[in-house]
Amino acid sequence: MSSPEPTTRPPLILCAEDQEDLRADICDELRESGYAVLEAADGDATLQQLDACTPDLILCDINMPGLNGYAVLDAVRERRPHLADTPFVFLTALSDPRDVVDGKRLGADDYLVKPIDYDLLLATVAARLRQVRRMRDKSNHELQELREAMATLHHEASQQAFQAATRALDLVAPGMVLLDGEGRITFANQRAQQLASESDVLALNATLSASGSMARRLRECITAATQASRQGEEPVFSLRLPHRPGDHGLLVLVCALGQATDAAGTESSVVALLSAPDQRPPLPRGVLASLFGLTPTETRIALALLEGLRTEEIAEQMSVSPTTVAFHLRNLFQKTDTHRQADLIALLMAGSMTAYLEGR
Repeated sequence: MSSPEPTTRPPLILCAEDQEDLRADICDELRESGYAVLEAADGDATLQQLDACTPDLILCDINMPGLNGYAVLDAVRERRPHLADTPFVFLTALSDPRDVVDGKRLGADDYLVKPIDYDLLLATVAARLRQVRRMRDKSNHELQELREAMATLHHEASQQAFQAATRALDLVAPGMVLLDGEGRITFANQRAQQLASESDVLALNATLSASGSMARRLRECITAATQASRQGEEPVFSLRLPHRPGDHGLLVLVCALGQATDAAGTESSVVALLSAPDQRPPLPRGVLASLFGLTPTETRIALALLEGLRTEEIAEQMSVSPTTVAFHLRNLFQKTDTHRQADLIALLMAGSMTAYLEGR
């Protein structure tokens, strides 16, 4: 039988099945194969479990009392973007191809038909988890390359070359602020300084700080990113600060870089990317489409994200349902190999910067 590959912790599987005996058999098979397992007897219990934990894979029966499997999947894809890369596998006694099509349209990753073939069950779980690991490894590799490129940019031996690179960064939309392991600013480009000078909330002094209700949230993001850098981790935190009346605010992405030390002994462990969507020059749709292989609808949604719009606002703007937007968001995650909306926006920003610098 297939079993999980060695990791620091066993993968966590959530099994949602209303037939108690079948659920017990499935969970026993999973536990014997080395997985950690959570159980749910109906759709409401499944969503309650997802509010309390983040499983590595979800097994879900379609026909359950209360919320059925389709409703659970819809809730996961629409309201829980942090689970965008979590495989969702339906358990079903249905054999009508239309049921499979409906599930695929909602974002299901696979189907297992009852009566359950347990060898096939374990092989499917292992294969889906390997697929997610490959996606995450690729994403981590790309983030590492981005960190190294930024470190090279910041540590240019030639002052003239560094000034030229700095001028290039000032031509693009995002402001950039590098922070050391103590939260002190080691570099801020002109765009970041401009955005801070225009804001009544954001300040660039010795540190990056905010006032009012967002002060604590920004401080927590920077602290968490700094601690993650020390541990070699790479999370991305996002928040929106008030900027000007009537606009979409100031988007702030706080990214852990890891502890990188330059020749002068200065550590750069966190980068904050600042963007005012209402002030950014419009990016031609063809640029993002060609960079990431997006369809016209996916491109519209990507540009709306860069404007700071939320899922509901995008749906209203495009005259579609939030579920439709969530479906295309999932495609965006897959095409960009990202897993969270903050990571997706950061990559779209990086793509925008590349496009401007290359004159596309």
